[in-house]
Amino acid sequence: MLLEEFRAEIDRLDKQIVELLNRRAQVVVEVGKLKARDKSPVYAPDREQQVFERVREANTGPLPDRALVAIYRELMSASFALEKPLRIAYLGPEGSNSHLAATGKFGTSVEYQPANHIRGVFEEVSREHVDLGVVPIENSTGGGITDTIDAFVETRVTITAEINRAIHHNLLARCALEEIERVYSKPEVFSQCQQWLSETGLTGKCIPVASTSKAAEMAASEPRSAALGNTMAAEIYGLPIIRHNIEDNPNNVTRFLVIGRGLTGPTGDDKTAITFTTAHKPGALADVLIAFKESGTNLTFIESRPSRKRNWEYFFFAEAEGHISEPQMSQAIQRARHHCLGLHVLGSYPKADEVF
Repeated sequence: MLLEEFRAEIDRLDKQIVELLNRRAQVVVEVGKLKARDKSPVYAPDREQQVFERVREANTGPLPDRALVAIYRELMSASFALEKPLRIAYLGPEGSNSHLAATGKFGTSVEYQPANHIRGVFEEVSREHVDLGVVPIENSTGGGITDTIDAFVETRVTITAEINRAIHHNLLARCALEEIERVYSKPEVFSQCQQWLSETGLTGKCIPVASTSKAAEMAASEPRSAALGNTMAAEIYGLPIIRHNIEDNPNNVTRFLVIGRGLTGPTGDDKTAITFTTAHKPGALADVLIAFKESGTNLTFIESRPSRKRNWEYFFFAEAEGHISEPQMSQAIQRARHHCLGLHVLGSYPKADEVF
């Protein structure tokens, strides 16, 4: 076949694809009407997981699964807009890692709303000003994000999904490295770049701010200032990247949680999150951990934080494998309650194994 004939075949197939996409969209509109009538949430993480799994199962190549899933993410984003436009809050300003994670998860057809701090994302969700929020919970280098963990105790939201995002940090500045007097970024980012900052003599010049995008905004307006941030922030604020990928761990990944107000159905590969405060007795925490062990439930993450209500009292944020609807998980939580002053289930949600 000649080049023109191949292109003609591509044009013919494109026409069929567009026709099928619009037929699919017509069905989505009808689904939206049913959801509105039943007051069901537009975003259903368990259904999203099913769609992605069926796409992978149907794929015979040569396109890789990752490419097809990316296409379907954007297709589902457009579907949300047809059913009911979603509003999603994230830690801003525009160009933050939370913004990158949110757009990677929900595509470009939904509405995004930046918040000045993590607590603000929680408040916007709990007050029903937005449908969902995206917040960081854990970094593979720096560990748990304390502001997020604290907010789970201070507000009442549910966790509906999780996101794994590869994170690369860059030095953004309009001056040479040796001319830098101040470096702005989040405290967690500084901890993820400790070795590089020490080797370049910038450790003593680090100034923590609320987000990486705020850091870029400040560096862009002040002479002899720099920021540690991502390529999106560099582009938005017009900052040259003078050093690429300066994180200590090249496999640096941040896990984000999607928070909302609804519950997510089981997918067969889920997690459940809880917060709890142990009773004031010796071995109380060990008893809670044993309750999960004896129920055959694997804890994947646990972090302690001061309760702020009483001196030397702590609460715990924990995640375990399994869905709250499964007898094994339900049994573990009921056993754990006997050793707690209080235990609250934050929700069950699909496990995110893919990093994007």
